Amino acid sequence: MKFLLMVHVDESLTMGPEETAEHLAAVGAWVGGLESRGARLTGGRLRPSGEGSTVQVRDDKLLVSDGPYAETKEQMGGFDIIDCSGAAEATEIAAGHPGARYGTVEIRPLWE
Repeated sequence: MKFLLMVHVDESLTMGPEETAEHLAAVGAWVGGLESRGARLTGGRLRPSGEGSTVQVRDDKLLVSDGPYAETKEQMGGFDIIDCSGAAEATEIAAGHPGARYGTVEIRPLWE
């Protein structure tokens, strides 16, 4: 089964250079472990929500809004698409993501 993992973080959270380096190394190790077992299909970090936008079409009119577009404490900071045996394994993989220690990892199954 394929799942989308969405890593949500509080963008106001600040890390010093050493903490940032440690976090990036931990994420790199997590990604490497998944790739070595063939479970990670793709993924990546996202730029801050303020650099994004939303697009809607209503009554044939284009509506574009600059980010952040959700009034929430946490914003989506990254994503991964994984292929694993089921929800239990997806949960185990999500729990291992370093971002789960200070943010939230949402798991969503993909339509096959």
